[in-house]
Amino acid sequence: MEHRILKPAAVAVAFAGLSLSACQDSGLSHRSLAPVPPETLAKMAQLGTTKDAPMLIRAYKKEAELEIWKQGADGNYIHLKTFPMCRWSGQLGPKTQEGDRQVPEGFYSITPAQMNPNSSYYLSFNVGYPNQLDRALGHTGGTIMVHGACSSAGCFSMTDAQIAEIYAIARSSFDGGQRAIQMQSYPFRMTAENLAKHRLDANIGFWKNLKEGNDVFEVTKQEPQVAFCGRRYVFNATASGAMDPISACPALKRDPELVASVSAKAAKDDEKIAELSQSVKPVRVVYEDGGQHPSFASKAGEASRPEALTGPTEIALEEKPARPVDKSAQQLATKSPVVTMAAAKAAAQSHEASTVVRALAPEHHREMSALADENGPTASIKKALNAKK
Repeated sequence: MEHRILKPAAVAVAFAGLSLSACQDSGLSHRSLAPVPPETLAKMAQLGTTKDAPMLIRAYKKEAELEIWKQGADGNYIHLKTFPMCRWSGQLGPKTQEGDRQVPEGFYSITPAQMNPNSSYYLSFNVGYPNQLDRALGHTGGTIMVHGACSSAGCFSMTDAQIAEIYAIARSSFDGGQRAIQMQSYPFRMTAENLAKHRLDANIGFWKNLKEGNDVFEVTKQEPQVAFCGRRYVFNATASGAMDPISACPALKRDPELVASVSAKAAKDDEKIAELSQSVKPVRVVYEDGGQHPSFASKAGEASRPEALTGPTEIALEEKPARPVDKSAQQLATKSPVVTMAAAKAAAQSHEASTVVRALAPEHHREMSALADENGPTASIKKALNAKK
């Protein structure tokens, strides 16, 4: 995502408009003017950043945590604070349709116009779902917020005190000239342990695509530049032609040093995932309806749908064994030119067919679309649970 800076005066005008409208509606906009807490300002100074510096948000559904990062003087982002999430709803996986209660996963952009000082949930801001890729894939729904009140139907729900601080930090970044705040939303932290555990989940292809952006941020500590083509996210790349979310990607150009660094991290992670896969059983994690951070366990009754906060169920998945090699066929092929030519032709046809299939329906898109069939986003989950019973 291209990072643009607005002049402070322009941002101030935008916020003034929002505040005026809110005051005329209900007079609640004073909440949006609360200052950043002194202890948070002190931590910023300790880390070498300021309240006016750009910020970035990272959210993790499974761990129910929301991180605030601030940009330092060297341009790199520094982790400022982690807020435990009071409530999120749905399942792990992307949001695909209106009413599915899914908290979205992906890369989103928050502008001053998306800040809501007059929210009925104390304070709130719109995360920017659906983005360009979501819309191109036919995903519906909207008005997904980070807000207070500990109540979620597809939103990132915090306590009122938490959203007041997060809102103040965001407002200060906009006052400092930041034009858009990137929000990275993940199903879980992109660790080798999590990826090994969820390696057979229907969404794994999509999650690996999100991990590419995660790895760029982890390596550089700078905001990933986000684009869309070939039904997927593309990070820190420029194209020789137009980039369309659905069409195949054109030739892409990337910084060789960044590619090498990110590839090295990915290779190390893949090695660890392969190692863990020998001992970690693959599962599908199923929630009654989302979850919350363990720190709120004693206050579960204050959250929306407390009866659904019973903890997730893990359904064991079976890995398909590799097909045994037919040694006699191999020996025949090495002795018979006719068999060898036939096998080569069949392989070429198979490769051509698979290439067409990938172009029309990439793996990660098929996995994402599985959540949006006619039986609803959790049809496969329900079938698995019924089978278990």
